[in-house]
Amino acid sequence: MNRCKNLEMAVLNQISQAVLREKNVSAMLQLVLGILYREMGLLRGTVTLRRGDLLYIEASHGLSEEEMRRGKYHLGEGITGQVALTGKARIIPDISREPEFLDRTGARGRNSHVAFICVPILHKDEVIGTMSIDREMLPGADLERDFNLLEIVANLMAEAVSLWLGEHEERSRLMAENARLKQALDRISVPAEVIGNCQAMRAVYAMIEQVASSSATVLIRGSSGTGKELVARAIQRTGSRKDKPFIVVNSAALPENLIESELFGHEKGAFTGAVSRRIGRVEAAHTGTLFLDEIGDLSIAMQVKLLRFLQDRTFQRVGSNEERSSDVRVIAATSRNLEKLMEQGLFREDLYYRLNVFPIHLPDLAERRSDIPLLAAHFLAKFNKLHRRRIRRISSSAMNLMTAYHWPGNVRELENCIERAVLTATDDSIHSYGLPAALQAAARHPGSNSLGDFASRVEAFERTLIVEALKANRGNVAASARMLNLTIRILHYKIGKLGITPALYR
Repeated sequence: MNRCKNLEMAVLNQISQAVLREKNVSAMLQLVLGILYREMGLLRGTVTLRRGDLLYIEASHGLSEEEMRRGKYHLGEGITGQVALTGKARIIPDISREPEFLDRTGARGRNSHVAFICVPILHKDEVIGTMSIDREMLPGADLERDFNLLEIVANLMAEAVSLWLGEHEERSRLMAENARLKQALDRISVPAEVIGNCQAMRAVYAMIEQVASSSATVLIRGSSGTGKELVARAIQRTGSRKDKPFIVVNSAALPENLIESELFGHEKGAFTGAVSRRIGRVEAAHTGTLFLDEIGDLSIAMQVKLLRFLQDRTFQRVGSNEERSSDVRVIAATSRNLEKLMEQGLFREDLYYRLNVFPIHLPDLAERRSDIPLLAAHFLAKFNKLHRRRIRRISSSAMNLMTAYHWPGNVRELENCIERAVLTATDDSIHSYGLPAALQAAARHPGSNSLGDFASRVEAFERTLIVEALKANRGNVAASARMLNLTIRILHYKIGKLGITPALYR
Protein backbone atom coordinates (compact mmCIF):
# COMPACT_ATOMS: atom_id res chain seq x y z
CA MET A 1 0.00 0.00 0.00
CA ASN A 2 2.80 2.40 0.95
CA ARG A 3 4.59 1.60 -2.30
CA CYS A 4 1.43 2.53 -4.27
CA LYS A 5 1.01 5.79 -2.38
CA ASN A 6 4.67 6.68 -2.90
CA LEU A 7 4.27 5.98 -6.61
CA GLU A 8 1.18 8.18 -6.80
CA MET A 9 2.97 11.00 -4.98
CA ALA A 10 5.92 10.73 -7.36
CA VAL A 11 3.58 10.82 -10.36
CA LEU A 12 1.72 13.86 -9.02
CA ASN A 13 4.99 15.65 -8.26
CA GLN A 14 6.27 15.10 -11.83
CA ILE A 15 2.96 16.22 -13.32
CA SER A 16 2.72 19.35 -11.17
CA GLN A 17 6.28 20.29 -12.24
CA ALA A 18 5.32 19.78 -15.91
CA VAL A 19 2.22 21.96 -15.48
CA LEU A 20 4.24 24.76 -13.88
CA ARG A 21 7.21 24.66 -16.27
CA GLU A 22 5.65 24.07 -19.69
CA LYS A 23 3.90 27.18 -21.08
CA ASN A 24 2.80 25.47 -24.29
CA VAL A 25 -0.37 23.68 -23.23
CA SER A 26 -0.30 21.08 -26.03
CA ALA A 27 3.27 20.15 -25.05
CA MET A 28 2.29 20.10 -21.37
CA LEU A 29 -0.58 17.70 -22.01
CA GLN A 30 1.76 15.46 -23.99
CA LEU A 31 4.24 15.46 -21.09
CA VAL A 32 1.51 14.53 -18.59
CA LEU A 33 0.34 11.58 -20.71
CA GLY A 34 3.96 10.46 -21.11
CA ILE A 35 4.43 10.48 -17.32
CA LEU A 36 1.26 8.43 -16.83
CA TYR A 37 2.48 5.94 -19.44
CA ARG A 38 5.92 5.52 -17.85
CA GLU A 39 4.83 5.39 -14.22
CA MET A 40 1.42 3.67 -14.47
CA GLY A 41 1.80 1.50 -17.55
CA LEU A 42 -1.33 2.67 -19.35
CA LEU A 43 -1.94 1.50 -22.90
CA ARG A 44 -3.28 4.75 -24.33
CA GLY A 45 -4.20 8.17 -23.04
CA THR A 46 -6.06 11.11 -24.55
CA VAL A 47 -7.04 14.65 -23.61
CA THR A 48 -9.99 16.16 -25.44
CA LEU A 49 -10.84 19.87 -25.31
CA ARG A 50 -14.21 21.42 -25.86
CA ARG A 51 -15.06 24.01 -28.52
CA GLY A 52 -18.75 24.75 -28.50
CA ASP A 53 -20.60 21.42 -28.70
CA LEU A 54 -17.63 19.52 -30.13
CA LEU A 55 -14.79 17.66 -28.40
CA TYR A 56 -11.55 17.09 -30.26
CA ILE A 57 -8.33 15.30 -29.22
CA GLU A 58 -5.67 17.86 -28.36
CA ALA A 59 -3.02 15.42 -27.05
CA SER A 60 -2.60 11.64 -26.91
CA HIS A 61 -0.22 8.81 -26.12
CA GLY A 62 -0.48 5.64 -28.17
CA LEU A 63 -2.55 7.13 -31.01
CA SER A 64 -1.42 7.98 -34.51
CA GLU A 65 -2.18 11.38 -36.06
CA GLU A 66 -4.87 9.80 -38.21
CA GLU A 67 -6.48 8.16 -35.15
CA MET A 68 -6.39 11.53 -33.36
CA ARG A 69 -8.13 13.24 -36.28
CA ARG A 70 -10.91 10.65 -36.13
CA GLY A 71 -11.41 11.25 -32.41
CA LYS A 72 -14.12 13.92 -32.50
CA TYR A 73 -17.25 13.74 -30.36
CA HIS A 74 -20.38 15.82 -29.95
CA LEU A 75 -21.63 16.46 -26.42
CA GLY A 76 -23.47 13.35 -25.21
CA GLU A 77 -21.97 11.16 -27.94
CA GLY A 78 -20.29 7.99 -26.65
CA ILE A 79 -18.65 7.70 -23.24
CA THR A 80 -16.42 10.74 -23.79
CA GLY A 81 -19.35 12.89 -24.92
CA GLN A 82 -21.46 11.81 -21.92
CA VAL A 83 -18.68 12.68 -19.46
CA ALA A 84 -18.37 16.12 -21.07
CA LEU A 85 -22.14 16.64 -21.04
CA THR A 86 -22.81 15.51 -17.45
CA GLY A 87 -19.50 16.39 -15.80
CA LYS A 88 -19.46 12.91 -14.21
CA ALA A 89 -16.58 10.47 -14.64
CA ARG A 90 -17.07 6.95 -16.06
CA ILE A 91 -15.21 3.68 -15.40
CA ILE A 92 -15.71 0.95 -18.01
CA PRO A 93 -14.13 -2.34 -16.78
CA ASP A 94 -14.32 -3.98 -20.22
CA ILE A 95 -14.94 -1.90 -23.33
CA SER A 96 -15.92 -4.94 -25.39
CA ARG A 97 -19.04 -5.30 -23.24
CA GLU A 98 -20.02 -1.64 -23.31
CA PRO A 99 -22.37 -0.85 -26.25
CA GLU A 100 -21.98 2.92 -25.74
CA PHE A 101 -18.23 2.79 -26.27
CA LEU A 102 -17.70 4.02 -29.84
CA ASP A 103 -13.96 3.47 -30.41
CA ARG A 104 -14.14 6.47 -32.74
CA THR A 105 -10.34 6.46 -33.17
CA GLY A 106 -10.27 2.78 -34.21
CA ALA A 107 -7.20 2.16 -32.01
CA ARG A 108 -8.50 -0.68 -29.80
CA GLY A 109 -8.79 -3.48 -32.37
CA ARG A 110 -10.13 -6.74 -31.03
CA ASN A 111 -8.58 -6.54 -27.57
CA SER A 112 -11.55 -7.23 -25.29
CA HIS A 113 -9.73 -7.08 -21.94
CA VAL A 114 -9.19 -3.31 -21.81
CA ALA A 115 -10.65 -0.99 -19.17
CA PHE A 116 -11.45 2.64 -19.95
CA ILE A 117 -11.50 5.52 -17.45
CA CYS A 118 -12.68 8.98 -18.49
CA VAL A 119 -12.82 12.02 -16.17
CA PRO A 120 -13.99 15.59 -16.88
CA ILE A 121 -11.59 18.54 -16.80
CA LEU A 122 -13.55 21.11 -14.79
CA HIS A 123 -12.88 24.83 -14.39
CA LYS A 124 -15.28 26.79 -12.19
CA ASP A 125 -17.88 23.99 -12.50
CA GLU A 126 -17.74 24.12 -16.31
CA VAL A 127 -16.52 21.14 -18.36
CA ILE A 128 -13.73 22.33 -20.65
CA GLY A 129 -12.50 18.90 -21.73
CA THR A 130 -11.94 15.28 -20.72
CA MET A 131 -9.01 13.04 -19.86
CA SER A 132 -9.11 9.30 -20.46
CA ILE A 133 -6.83 6.25 -20.23
CA ASP A 134 -6.92 2.66 -21.48
CA ARG A 135 -5.74 0.13 -18.88
CA GLU A 136 -5.05 -3.54 -19.59
CA MET A 137 -6.84 -5.62 -16.98
CA LEU A 138 -3.96 -7.56 -15.44
CA PRO A 139 -3.96 -9.17 -11.98
CA GLY A 140 -3.60 -6.51 -9.29
CA ALA A 141 -4.99 -3.65 -11.43
CA ASP A 142 -6.96 -1.19 -9.26
CA LEU A 143 -9.31 0.90 -11.43
CA GLU A 144 -10.61 2.87 -8.46
CA ARG A 145 -7.09 4.00 -7.54
CA ASP A 146 -6.37 4.92 -11.17
CA PHE A 147 -9.63 6.84 -11.31
CA ASN A 148 -8.80 8.89 -8.18
CA LEU A 149 -5.32 9.70 -9.49
CA LEU A 150 -6.72 10.72 -12.88
CA GLU A 151 -9.20 13.11 -11.21
CA ILE A 152 -6.39 14.81 -9.30
CA VAL A 153 -4.31 15.15 -12.48
CA ALA A 154 -7.29 16.67 -14.34
CA ASN A 155 -7.75 19.21 -11.53
CA LEU A 156 -4.04 20.12 -11.64
CA MET A 157 -4.25 20.87 -15.36
CA ALA A 158 -7.62 22.63 -15.38
CA GLU A 159 -6.40 26.22 -14.77
CA ALA A 160 -3.67 26.07 -17.42
CA VAL A 161 -6.04 24.47 -19.95
CA SER A 162 -8.73 27.07 -19.26
CA LEU A 163 -6.31 29.96 -19.79
CA TRP A 164 -5.07 28.42 -23.02
CA LEU A 165 -8.61 27.93 -24.30
CA GLY A 166 -9.40 31.55 -23.43
CA GLU A 167 -6.34 32.74 -25.35
CA HIS A 168 -7.22 30.51 -28.30
CA GLU A 169 -10.79 31.84 -28.31
CA GLU A 170 -9.47 35.40 -28.04
CA ARG A 171 -7.07 34.83 -30.92
CA SER A 172 -9.86 33.39 -33.07
CA ARG A 173 -12.12 36.29 -32.17
CA LEU A 174 -9.41 38.80 -33.03
CA MET A 175 -8.75 37.14 -36.36
CA ALA A 176 -12.46 37.19 -37.17
CA GLU A 177 -12.71 40.83 -36.06
CA ASN A 178 -9.67 41.77 -38.14
CA ALA A 179 -11.18 40.04 -41.17
CA ARG A 180 -14.48 41.85 -40.59
CA LEU A 181 -12.76 45.22 -40.22
CA LYS A 182 -10.66 44.58 -43.32
CA GLN A 183 -13.79 43.76 -45.31
CA ALA A 184 -15.49 46.88 -43.97
CA LEU A 185 -12.49 49.05 -44.82
CA ASP A 186 -12.26 47.46 -48.25
CA ARG A 187 -15.87 48.47 -48.83
CA ILE A 188 -15.30 51.99 -47.50
CA SER A 189 -12.65 53.95 -49.35
CA VAL A 190 -10.70 56.07 -46.87
CA PRO A 191 -10.06 59.58 -48.28
CA ALA A 192 -6.36 60.37 -48.58
CA GLU A 193 -7.00 63.90 -47.27
CA VAL A 194 -8.41 62.79 -43.92
CA ILE A 195 -6.40 60.98 -41.22
CA GLY A 196 -8.13 58.83 -38.61
CA ASN A 197 -9.21 55.29 -37.84
CA CYS A 198 -11.49 55.66 -34.82
CA GLN A 199 -15.11 54.57 -34.95
CA ALA A 200 -16.40 58.14 -35.34
CA MET A 201 -14.14 58.81 -38.32
CA ARG A 202 -15.02 55.50 -39.97
CA ALA A 203 -18.66 56.64 -39.76
CA VAL A 204 -17.64 59.91 -41.49
CA TYR A 205 -15.90 57.94 -44.26
CA ALA A 206 -19.04 55.88 -44.79
CA MET A 207 -21.15 59.05 -45.09
CA ILE A 208 -18.67 60.57 -47.55
CA GLU A 209 -18.99 57.47 -49.70
CA GLN A 210 -22.78 57.54 -49.49
CA VAL A 211 -23.19 61.17 -50.57
CA ALA A 212 -20.23 61.74 -52.91
CA SER A 213 -21.83 60.38 -56.09
CA SER A 214 -25.01 62.47 -55.67
CA SER A 215 -25.61 66.20 -56.07
CA ALA A 216 -27.26 66.56 -52.67
CA THR A 217 -26.40 69.59 -50.52
CA VAL A 218 -24.13 68.65 -47.61
CA LEU A 219 -23.81 70.47 -44.28
CA ILE A 220 -20.55 69.71 -42.46
CA ARG A 221 -20.64 70.58 -38.77
CA GLY A 222 -17.83 70.62 -36.26
CA SER A 223 -15.64 72.84 -34.15
CA SER A 224 -12.99 75.07 -35.68
CA GLY A 225 -9.91 73.09 -36.68
CA THR A 226 -11.61 69.69 -37.10
CA GLY A 227 -10.98 69.53 -40.86
CA LYS A 228 -14.31 70.49 -42.42
CA GLU A 229 -12.73 71.74 -45.66
CA LEU A 230 -10.75 68.51 -45.98
CA VAL A 231 -13.97 66.51 -45.77
CA ALA A 232 -15.57 68.81 -48.37
CA ARG A 233 -12.63 68.21 -50.72
CA ALA A 234 -12.87 64.45 -50.07
CA ILE A 235 -16.54 64.52 -51.11
CA GLN A 236 -15.68 66.45 -54.28
CA ARG A 237 -12.74 64.21 -55.23
CA THR A 238 -14.74 61.02 -54.66
CA GLY A 239 -17.80 62.10 -56.65
CA SER A 240 -18.67 62.63 -60.30
CA ARG A 241 -17.46 66.28 -60.19
CA LYS A 242 -13.90 65.37 -59.19
CA ASP A 243 -12.37 66.90 -62.32
CA LYS A 244 -14.45 70.07 -62.06
CA PRO A 245 -13.75 73.32 -60.13
CA PHE A 246 -13.76 73.40 -56.33
CA ILE A 247 -14.39 76.97 -55.21
CA VAL A 248 -14.14 78.05 -51.56
CA VAL A 249 -16.03 80.98 -50.01
CA ASN A 250 -15.27 81.78 -46.37
CA SER A 251 -18.24 83.78 -45.14
CA ALA A 252 -16.45 84.90 -41.99
CA ALA A 253 -13.42 86.24 -43.88
CA LEU A 254 -15.31 88.51 -46.29
CA PRO A 255 -16.72 91.95 -45.36
CA GLU A 256 -20.53 92.05 -45.40
CA ASN A 257 -20.66 94.70 -48.14
CA LEU A 258 -18.53 92.54 -50.45
CA ILE A 259 -19.93 89.06 -49.84
CA GLU A 260 -22.71 89.42 -52.45
CA SER A 261 -20.37 90.54 -55.25
CA GLU A 262 -17.88 87.82 -54.28
CA LEU A 263 -20.59 85.19 -54.54
CA PHE A 264 -22.57 86.40 -57.54
CA GLY A 265 -20.22 88.87 -59.30
CA HIS A 266 -20.88 92.45 -60.36
CA GLU A 267 -21.22 94.64 -63.46
CA LYS A 268 -18.95 97.55 -64.30
CA GLY A 269 -20.00 100.65 -62.32
CA ALA A 270 -22.28 98.71 -59.95
CA PHE A 271 -20.58 100.43 -57.01
CA THR A 272 -17.57 102.59 -56.29
CA GLY A 273 -14.46 100.70 -57.33
CA ALA A 274 -16.25 98.39 -59.76
CA VAL A 275 -14.12 99.44 -62.73
CA SER A 276 -14.88 96.30 -64.74
CA ARG A 277 -17.28 93.40 -64.86
CA ARG A 278 -16.36 90.47 -62.62
CA ILE A 279 -17.89 87.00 -62.40
CA GLY A 280 -18.61 85.65 -58.93
CA ARG A 281 -17.57 82.39 -57.35
CA VAL A 282 -20.95 80.82 -58.10
CA GLU A 283 -20.25 81.21 -61.83
CA ALA A 284 -16.64 80.12 -61.40
CA ALA A 285 -17.85 76.92 -59.78
CA HIS A 286 -20.19 76.03 -62.68
CA THR A 287 -20.39 72.22 -63.12
CA GLY A 288 -18.21 71.86 -60.02
CA THR A 289 -18.51 72.31 -56.26
CA LEU A 290 -19.07 75.47 -54.20
CA PHE A 291 -17.84 75.20 -50.61
CA LEU A 292 -19.46 77.78 -48.30
CA ASP A 293 -17.41 77.81 -45.12
CA GLU A 294 -18.70 79.33 -41.86
CA ILE A 295 -22.22 79.66 -43.27
CA GLY A 296 -23.48 80.68 -39.83
CA ASP A 297 -21.74 84.08 -40.14
CA LEU A 298 -23.85 85.27 -43.09
CA SER A 299 -26.13 88.28 -42.51
CA ILE A 300 -29.90 87.79 -42.73
CA ALA A 301 -30.02 89.83 -45.99
CA MET A 302 -27.37 87.61 -47.57
CA GLN A 303 -29.10 84.49 -46.30
CA VAL A 304 -32.22 85.49 -48.30
CA LYS A 305 -30.22 85.80 -51.52
CA LEU A 306 -28.40 82.51 -50.89
CA LEU A 307 -31.71 80.77 -50.21
CA ARG A 308 -33.05 81.92 -53.57
CA PHE A 309 -29.99 80.55 -55.32
CA LEU A 310 -30.24 77.21 -53.51
CA GLN A 311 -33.90 76.87 -54.52
CA ASP A 312 -33.47 77.20 -58.31
CA ARG A 313 -29.72 77.78 -58.87
CA THR A 314 -30.39 81.23 -60.41
CA PHE A 315 -28.82 84.57 -59.42
CA GLN A 316 -28.20 88.15 -60.58
CA ARG A 317 -24.87 89.92 -60.62
CA VAL A 318 -24.74 93.10 -58.54
CA GLY A 319 -25.83 95.95 -60.78
CA SER A 320 -27.65 93.69 -63.28
CA ASN A 321 -31.26 92.56 -63.72
CA GLU A 322 -30.32 89.59 -65.93
CA GLU A 323 -31.12 86.16 -64.50
CA ARG A 324 -28.22 83.74 -64.68
CA SER A 325 -27.92 80.13 -63.65
CA SER A 326 -25.09 77.93 -62.44
CA ASP A 327 -24.96 74.14 -62.07
CA VAL A 328 -23.06 73.73 -58.83
CA ARG A 329 -23.00 71.22 -56.01
CA VAL A 330 -23.18 73.12 -52.69
CA ILE A 331 -21.31 71.96 -49.59
CA ALA A 332 -21.68 74.20 -46.53
CA ALA A 333 -19.84 74.12 -43.23
CA THR A 334 -20.21 75.77 -39.87
CA SER A 335 -18.68 75.68 -36.40
CA ARG A 336 -21.64 77.54 -34.89
CA ASN A 337 -24.84 76.21 -33.33
CA LEU A 338 -27.36 76.95 -36.08
CA GLU A 339 -30.30 75.81 -33.97
CA LYS A 340 -29.42 78.37 -31.29
CA LEU A 341 -28.94 81.06 -33.95
CA MET A 342 -32.44 80.28 -35.28
CA GLU A 343 -33.90 80.71 -31.78
CA GLN A 344 -32.19 84.11 -31.60
CA GLY A 345 -33.51 85.12 -35.03
CA LEU A 346 -30.00 85.25 -36.52
CA PHE A 347 -30.36 82.36 -38.96
CA ARG A 348 -33.30 81.65 -41.24
CA GLU A 349 -35.14 78.41 -40.61
CA ASP A 350 -35.93 77.86 -44.31
CA LEU A 351 -32.23 78.23 -45.22
CA TYR A 352 -31.30 75.79 -42.46
CA TYR A 353 -33.54 73.10 -43.95
CA ARG A 354 -32.22 73.80 -47.45
CA LEU A 355 -28.67 73.25 -46.23
CA ASN A 356 -29.29 70.40 -43.81
CA VAL A 357 -30.11 67.79 -46.50
CA PHE A 358 -27.18 65.53 -45.60
CA PRO A 359 -25.45 66.55 -42.35
CA ILE A 360 -22.00 65.24 -41.42
CA HIS A 361 -20.66 65.84 -37.92
CA LEU A 362 -16.91 65.94 -37.31
CA PRO A 363 -15.85 65.05 -33.74
CA ASP A 364 -13.45 67.19 -31.74
CA LEU A 365 -9.94 65.81 -31.43
CA ALA A 366 -10.56 65.24 -27.70
CA GLU A 367 -13.30 62.79 -28.75
CA ARG A 368 -10.99 60.80 -31.02
CA ARG A 369 -7.81 60.50 -28.96
CA SER A 370 -6.93 57.13 -30.52
CA ASP A 371 -6.23 59.05 -33.75
CA ILE A 372 -3.66 61.39 -32.15
CA PRO A 373 -0.67 59.03 -32.78
CA LEU A 374 -1.73 58.64 -36.45
CA LEU A 375 -2.15 62.39 -36.92
CA ALA A 376 1.11 63.17 -35.11
CA ALA A 377 3.04 60.72 -37.31
CA HIS A 378 1.44 62.23 -40.43
CA PHE A 379 2.37 65.79 -39.43
CA LEU A 380 5.86 64.69 -38.40
CA ALA A 381 6.48 63.28 -41.90
CA LYS A 382 4.96 66.40 -43.48
CA PHE A 383 7.12 68.90 -41.58
CA ASN A 384 10.26 66.77 -41.84
CA LYS A 385 9.91 67.09 -45.60
CA LEU A 386 8.88 70.76 -45.53
CA HIS A 387 11.66 71.92 -43.20
CA ARG A 388 14.26 69.33 -44.28
CA ARG A 389 14.59 67.81 -40.82
CA ARG A 390 15.19 64.19 -39.80
CA ILE A 391 13.13 63.75 -36.67
CA ARG A 392 12.61 59.99 -36.43
CA ARG A 393 10.29 59.50 -33.46
CA ILE A 394 8.01 61.00 -30.84
CA SER A 395 8.97 59.94 -27.32
CA SER A 396 6.47 58.09 -25.13
CA SER A 397 6.37 60.98 -22.65
CA ALA A 398 5.56 63.45 -25.45
CA MET A 399 2.86 61.18 -26.85
CA ASN A 400 1.36 60.72 -23.38
CA LEU A 401 1.26 64.49 -22.98
CA MET A 402 -0.46 64.91 -26.35
CA THR A 403 -3.07 62.20 -25.72
CA ALA A 404 -3.87 63.73 -22.30
CA TYR A 405 -4.25 67.31 -23.57
CA HIS A 406 -7.78 68.59 -24.33
CA TRP A 407 -6.90 70.26 -27.70
CA PRO A 408 -9.30 73.22 -27.83
CA GLY A 409 -7.90 74.06 -31.29
CA ASN A 410 -8.45 70.48 -32.51
CA VAL A 411 -6.42 69.05 -35.41
CA ARG A 412 -5.16 72.48 -36.48
CA GLU A 413 -3.64 73.01 -33.03
CA LEU A 414 -2.02 69.57 -33.11
CA GLU A 415 -0.54 70.35 -36.54
CA ASN A 416 0.94 73.62 -35.25
CA CYS A 417 2.22 71.80 -32.17
CA ILE A 418 4.11 69.21 -34.24
CA GLU A 419 5.54 71.87 -36.58
CA ARG A 420 6.90 73.83 -33.62
CA ALA A 421 8.34 70.65 -32.07
CA VAL A 422 10.04 69.70 -35.34
CA LEU A 423 11.62 73.17 -35.63
CA THR A 424 12.85 73.25 -32.02
CA ALA A 425 14.02 69.62 -31.68
CA THR A 426 17.73 69.30 -30.82
CA ASP A 427 18.12 65.60 -31.66
CA ASP A 428 16.24 63.01 -33.71
CA SER A 429 13.26 62.84 -31.30
CA ILE A 430 10.39 65.01 -30.15
CA HIS A 431 10.46 65.14 -26.34
CA SER A 432 7.79 66.29 -23.92
CA TYR A 433 9.86 69.35 -22.94
CA GLY A 434 9.86 70.45 -26.59
CA LEU A 435 6.06 70.72 -26.75
CA PRO A 436 4.23 74.09 -26.43
CA ALA A 437 3.72 75.74 -23.05
CA ALA A 438 -0.04 75.03 -23.06
CA LEU A 439 0.60 71.26 -22.96
CA GLN A 440 3.28 71.66 -20.29
CA ALA A 441 0.96 73.77 -18.12
CA ALA A 442 -1.88 71.26 -18.48
CA ALA A 443 0.48 68.49 -17.31
CA ARG A 444 1.81 70.51 -14.34
CA HIS A 445 -1.58 71.78 -13.18
CA PRO A 446 -4.20 69.15 -13.99
CA GLY A 447 -6.51 70.63 -11.38
CA SER A 448 -6.72 73.93 -13.26
CA ASN A 449 -8.62 72.32 -16.12
CA SER A 450 -12.21 71.13 -16.19
CA LEU A 451 -13.53 67.86 -14.80
CA GLY A 452 -13.78 66.66 -18.37
CA ASP A 453 -10.04 67.19 -18.74
CA PHE A 454 -9.45 65.15 -15.57
CA ALA A 455 -11.46 62.33 -17.13
CA SER A 456 -9.44 62.61 -20.32
CA ARG A 457 -6.18 62.38 -18.36
CA VAL A 458 -7.40 59.23 -16.60
CA GLU A 459 -8.39 57.89 -20.02
CA ALA A 460 -4.91 58.67 -21.37
CA PHE A 461 -3.30 56.87 -18.42
CA GLU A 462 -5.53 53.83 -19.01
CA ARG A 463 -4.60 53.90 -22.69
CA THR A 464 -0.88 53.92 -21.84
CA LEU A 465 -1.22 50.93 -19.48
CA ILE A 466 -3.28 48.92 -21.97
CA VAL A 467 -1.05 49.69 -24.96
CA GLU A 468 2.09 48.80 -23.01
CA ALA A 469 0.49 45.50 -21.92
CA LEU A 470 -0.54 44.72 -25.51
CA LYS A 471 2.99 45.50 -26.73
CA ALA A 472 4.46 43.20 -24.07
CA ASN A 473 2.07 40.39 -25.06
CA ARG A 474 2.16 40.93 -28.84
CA GLY A 475 -1.47 42.01 -29.07
CA ASN A 476 -2.85 39.09 -27.02
CA VAL A 477 -5.79 40.49 -25.05
CA ALA A 478 -6.19 37.52 -22.72
CA ALA A 479 -2.51 37.64 -21.69
CA SER A 480 -2.71 41.43 -21.33
CA ALA A 481 -5.76 41.09 -19.09
CA ARG A 482 -3.82 38.76 -16.78
CA MET A 483 -0.88 41.18 -16.76
CA LEU A 484 -3.18 44.06 -15.76
CA ASN A 485 -5.17 41.91 -13.32
CA LEU A 486 -8.39 42.58 -15.27
CA THR A 487 -11.03 40.25 -16.65
CA ILE A 488 -11.02 39.76 -20.43
CA ARG A 489 -14.53 41.25 -20.59
CA ILE A 490 -13.51 44.49 -18.83
CA LEU A 491 -10.38 44.83 -20.97
CA HIS A 492 -12.44 44.33 -24.14
CA TYR A 493 -14.80 47.06 -22.96
CA LYS A 494 -11.95 49.51 -22.35
CA ILE A 495 -10.27 48.65 -25.67
CA GLY A 496 -13.52 49.38 -27.50
CA LYS A 497 -14.12 52.58 -25.53
CA LEU A 498 -10.59 53.88 -26.16
CA GLY A 499 -10.56 52.83 -29.83
CA ILE A 500 -7.44 50.66 -29.44
CA THR A 501 -6.65 48.05 -32.12
CA PRO A 502 -4.80 45.09 -30.47
CA ALA A 503 -3.68 43.70 -33.86
CA LEU A 504 -1.40 46.74 -34.32
CA TYR A 505 0.83 45.52 -31.46
CA ARG A 506 1.48 41.96 -32.68
